[in-house]
Amino acid sequence: MLESLRRRRQNRQVVDRLWDEVVARARRPKRFLEGGLPDTVFGRFESLSIEVFLLLRRCGADASLSALSQDLVDRFMTDLDHSMRELGVGYLAVPKRMRKLAGRFYARVALYEPAVSGRDVAALAKALRETAFVDAPGGDADRAEALAAQILAADLDYRHMKSEAILAGSLNGEQQESSP
Repeated sequence: MLESLRRRRQNRQVVDRLWDEVVARARRPKRFLEGGLPDTVFGRFESLSIEVFLLLRRCGADASLSALSQDLVDRFMTDLDHSMRELGVGYLAVPKRMRKLAGRFYARVALYEPAVSGRDVAALAKALRETAFVDAPGGDADRAEALAAQILAADLDYRHMKSEAILAGSLNGEQQESSP
């Protein structure tokens, strides 16, 4: 029983470290300045969704990362829930909004996946114009190709990450020490 608790705690620490790195990557100014996403709540949701999607693609490429991918989705949804509450969304409205945001995320995954798999900048830019730039008003849809190119470059970056490093809680290739 104690071993199980220790493993869960270590796994939570790994997920938290990965989540911190995902959020940092999603907040890179280049995605907003050159990629055209607005620096708003909705623009940040779009950027975070893109980053989670890319990490989940990487996890899907290696069976040893499959359990971790579900933990990351859970962490993403928990973070969205907390963010809505911090923004003042009423307690009773949060579940309805969570369903809507989760639906948006999975719709994006369905649209982005074929374009990213095919390394098709034009198809990905079209999908971004239909989703990210519609749902995040104030963005610059003329920069959709630049954002698509950024996403494809980030996908390559994720593909080169070592599974062992990801399992240790790092997207930078550095394995981190776990605390006892």
